[in-house]
Amino acid sequence: MPTNEQQPDLGQPNPAERTALDLTALDIRAFDRRAVQASLAVVRRVRAEDLDRPTPCSEWNLADLLAHMTVQHRGFRAASLGLGADLKIWTSPAVPDADPVAAYASAAEAVLTAFAADGVLERRFVLPEISTEFDFPAAQAISFHVIDYVVHGWDVARSLGQDYALDDELAPVALRIAEAVPAGSARERPAAAFGPVLPTAADTAPLERILRLLGRSPNWPDPA
Repeated sequence: MPTNEQQPDLGQPNPAERTALDLTALDIRAFDRRAVQASLAVVRRVRAEDLDRPTPCSEWNLADLLAHMTVQHRGFRAASLGLGADLKIWTSPAVPDADPVAAYASAAEAVLTAFAADGVLERRFVLPEISTEFDFPAAQAISFHVIDYVVHGWDVARSLGQDYALDDELAPVALRIAEAVPAGSARERPAAAFGPVLPTAADTAPLERILRLLGRSPNWPDPA
């Protein structure tokens, strides 16, 4: 789901209620854990000499992407605790983390612990980068986190020139979340989180379809 790169064109009424995925039918936290752990596995392959590599997020190198991923974990953790309204929590520090891989791992563990707490799914999350007018049911907010880390895990892998795969249980849920992401004019703005939808066949493998729905070429850096 779009985060600090660009506020999305969610439309009316309350975007917090807009989703094609029945989140009451599953514990979204289990799928979030799978997505975050998969991203962590690929981030742990990053070495200092990799940090200047380009990424599918065209304005960011790998160091920038890891900083974004880390601060988003911190922001979602804060939101789960009722502290998400503070935009400073969602801002990457002026001085980069000395060890971005370790910082990412710590932030990932912290957000997973926060999401696992009793009562989290009864809360509402304030996510000011997405909307300053509405808050979001916890399950929907966590679904935004799921799709962010499915896609950003792939981003890191592609930056490293490595393959990336989703496990068979996560893939169909992530695809349904991606299908629910609005495809409005916000996709065409500079620095948008997701680009315009790319053509894809209905029988395309789930990860490739997710990427194309969110405007990323599975063949990056080839735009096709």
